[in-house]
Order: sequence, then C-alpha cells, then structure tokens
Amino acid sequence: MSLKLTIATSDYDHFRDFRLGQVTAEGIDATWLTLGHHEIFSRFTFNREWDVSELSFAKFSAQVTRPDSDIVGLPVYASRLFRFASIYVNRNKNIKTAKDLKGKRIGVPEWAHTAAVYMRGWLMHEGGVPLADIDWVQAGTNEAGRIEKVELTLPQDVKLTSMPDKTLSGMIASGELDAVIIARPPDSFRQKHPDVIRLFPDYEEIEQRYYRDTRVYPIMHVIALRKAILAGAPWAARNLLNAFEESKRRSLERILDPAVSRYPVPWLTDYARRMQEMFGELYPYGIEANRPTLELFLRYVHEQGIAHGLAKPEEIFPTGIMAPVKI
Repeated sequence: MSLKLTIATSDYDHFRDFRLGQVTAEGIDATWLTLGHHEIFSRFTFNREWDVSELSFAKFSAQVTRPDSDIVGLPVYASRLFRFASIYVNRNKNIKTAKDLKGKRIGVPEWAHTAAVYMRGWLMHEGGVPLADIDWVQAGTNEAGRIEKVELTLPQDVKLTSMPDKTLSGMIASGELDAVIIARPPDSFRQKHPDVIRLFPDYEEIEQRYYRDTRVYPIMHVIALRKAILAGAPWAARNLLNAFEESKRRSLERILDPAVSRYPVPWLTDYARRMQEMFGELYPYGIEANRPTLELFLRYVHEQGIAHGLAKPEEIFPTGIMAPVKI
C-alpha cells in the first residue's frame, strides 16, 4: 500500500512534472495543493495542515531548531533569488551607499523574512552597519496587519517596532521610513512613485560579483516535512527527493532546449545557458553543492535571533539523506 501524503507548494515549473503525476515518488501517493506561498507558510506554521510543505527558509530555521521540533527539511529549494534588488530607499534621505543606512529607520515585512535575513547579514558583515545601529520597523508590504509567524529572541540592543496599521509601501513613499528590505517590490515602487528607488539599481552586476566571490546562491524557500512521517516510513524522504530531482531535471531540459521556444520570453534559453556557464549546475539541490549558502544562512538566522541555535546543514535534514547510491 502506498504512503498517502499531502504536499503544498506554489506553482513552480521545476515541481510541475511531480505535481502533475508525470514523475512519481516510489511508494508515495501524493495529493498536491497549489496555493500562494504566504498562505502555505501561515497554515503550515500554525496548523500543520499538510504533510510536506514549501516554507520560508527563515521560518523553517526557527521551527527546525526548536528543541522539540516536529519537522525536518528536504534539501529541495523551491525558490532562490539574489536580494540586492530588495533594498528600497526614499530618494530624499540622501542614502547612496550601504553605510548611509547607519542610524536610519528601515522597514521589513517580518523579522523572520528570508530576503531581509540575507541583506541584514550582508549589512552587518560586509556593509559595515551593525544591526543595533538601525531603527527597525515591521509592517505589511502592501497590506496592513501582517504579523510575525515565529518566535524571536532579538539580539541585544536591536530595536524592532511593529506597526500593524501601516504599510511599508506607504511609509517609504511618505518618508516615514528611510528604507525598506522587501522580497516583493512595494506598490509605491511598481507605480513609479518619484521618491521610491532601489539602493542598488545595478543589482544584477553586484549579485553576479557576490556569487563569484562567495559561491552563495541564496535559498529563499525550502521543503519541510513532518517528522512523524519518517517514523513509520524512513524511506520516504529520499524517495521524495528523487522525485523532486527528476522533476527539476525535466524543467531545466525544457528551459535549455535550443530548438523549441517553450516560454514566451525572448532569448531566455541563451540567458539560461550563460547562467549555466557561471553556476555549473544551474539549480542544485542537495547539501554539499549548497554548503556555502546553507552555512551562511544558518549563521545569519542564529545571529539575528530567529534560530534557537547554530545548526549545521546536516542537522536540518534527515540523517543520511544524501547517502551515495551510484554504482
């Protein structure tokens, strides 16, 4: 009899063939729920409504490092994005460089917001801006009322103020905030408000240089599963990983196909091949290929009071998940 599992993720091309049943996980009967990622994060974090879930890497890190954690991860990365494009400033605040953020008032959607974790860590270690030298504000990006979803233990001297009745988009446009760090562009930026600009308009060049220097390819969302599943079926984790790997392989094959235009974007295949030359493996899963990214992020969430301890990459995934199987 197959193990019945519910899986909830957003709609990703690299999950498509698994979601549609064109790829299967051996021994597993999957019921797939395709929802918006904010809904998935909230419902899994608060209620554990399904067995396998896409989850923000920051929120996952908070939950997986609890002493009594009931979840573990798969080394499958739903979303990866560099985030130097995610710092927006008010044009009137005379902020030209990262160091100009010192002493400023900066908004984030949540403290445990993965994009903000990466950029706060970069500011702290590379930008010369201690986190305690910033007045931090938490509010919804474009809708008021967003809340933190995991417990926090903020570093000493770090101040975080919740403003549930306001939005980051509105406060950066009005000048109430000097800057914001947001994964999703605020409405005021998308609607071309004259005072809302990116701190790094040349972000792609910066991000490519950052990758060459660090080999860090930021992971935004991971796949979590309830530990109780593995108690009765310890084989399920690796079989799920195998299915995710095959689904991704097929997705990359489509993207890199030079003979067929599968996506309505000109020169996408050429760009993908250039990125393949830079990265080698274009979108790696697993632990070792991602060790620089995993170690960096786990250090950042520990330093920023999100994780309950400094975890090693192997500690957040099932023991032996990457055991070699090649003949």
